[in-house]
Amino acid sequence: MFRAFLASALVIVAAAACQKSQAPEDLDSIGRDFVLLSLTIGEKEPGYIDAYYGPSELQAKAKEDAAKSSLEALTQRTDALLARAKSAESAAGADTLAVRRAKSLVSQLTAASTRLKMLRGEKLSFADEAQGLFGTHPDIRPLSTYDPVLARIEKLVPGTGPLADRVERFANRFTIPKDKLKPVFDAAIAECRRRTLQHIKLPQNERFDLAFVTGKSWGGYNYYQGDAHSRIEVNTDLPIRIDRALDLGCHEGYPGHHVYNTLLEQNLVRGRNWIEFSVYPLYSPQSLIAEGTANYGIDLAFPGAEKLAYETRVLYPLAGLSAADAEKYLALRKATKDLAGARFTIVEQFLDGKISEDEAVRLTQKYELQSPERARKSMDFAKQYRSYVINYGLGEDMARVDVEAAGPAPEARWARLKQILSEPTLPSDLKS
Repeated sequence: MFRAFLASALVIVAAAACQKSQAPEDLDSIGRDFVLLSLTIGEKEPGYIDAYYGPSELQAKAKEDAAKSSLEALTQRTDALLARAKSAESAAGADTLAVRRAKSLVSQLTAASTRLKMLRGEKLSFADEAQGLFGTHPDIRPLSTYDPVLARIEKLVPGTGPLADRVERFANRFTIPKDKLKPVFDAAIAECRRRTLQHIKLPQNERFDLAFVTGKSWGGYNYYQGDAHSRIEVNTDLPIRIDRALDLGCHEGYPGHHVYNTLLEQNLVRGRNWIEFSVYPLYSPQSLIAEGTANYGIDLAFPGAEKLAYETRVLYPLAGLSAADAEKYLALRKATKDLAGARFTIVEQFLDGKISEDEAVRLTQKYELQSPERARKSMDFAKQYRSYVINYGLGEDMARVDVEAAGPAPEARWARLKQILSEPTLPSDLKS
């Protein structure tokens, strides 16, 4: 009888062990492994990590791992972790929060797998690359679609010579003198911050440093440092026009990237101990959310005529510029924004090998109404960041539709924006 009891007990223990081995893995473990994997990929590709403020020992371990890991080995590691994340998503059941966390990890790891394919030399189409990295892709329209917009702009800037040249000459009248850049940007960012803090509470210690730099393919960048601290850089390679002050102040700062990273750190990393949000891989669906909400945040912070009113009342005088044609310049800016989709078409044709770089620059001059220097800089960005360009225009459109579905009241829209920025939001989570 004792032997029978012992045998029965062993069967029970074995069954329990089996059940334990088959149980879904803890998301905390997957999250930590994701951070280490991301940092290791970042050792292979400079710029892959946009921000990190997690444990320093994981950075040290990533350096060790990168030294002894090939891209093929990292691909295998990514695929194995992706399978674990998918298993955790399936096992999450009715736990809505766990499902969203697992789905976020699956999406981030899908992007990592896609990026590793690219690093190993695999050629992806523009559409497949955008889908794999950012979880969506734009509707690519023929460039002729934008000819009516060009015709409309012709009436705003009449005259002889190429339209792009006329637009450039007119817009250059609104260039901020270099010695006025700091006071203009200081005032602009302060106003963006003041308006944002009326709707979104941030930690008392939140802060940023502002620097003017050169030699970059982008116009502005936010380097999040952790502990609610950002370094905002503005590139001065090309003349900066007055409208860019509030645009960059909102986009890089408030309610844009600085606020987004601060809220993720406050609510998910510190609030829930979700370590995976302490690392931000640039080539991931997170970037569509970041860039889209940062662009939409400009209109949310300065609705209707408020942007022009603040610019003419405060920024134009600080820059020493005449505001006589400020309304005409605003009309031109609004009209040229309707050409944003042309960039997707041009970059898609260039990256897919359908046109040369010189042709892409020519088309950028024509359809984005840019000078040769600005068109070349735009293509420098496309060569460096590739399908990342979709995150601005498409991301803004998606963010706008979702936020404005909350209703016409400003408070409802700000509340929805805050929710997007504070949760593990994916492009597929946005209302369309």
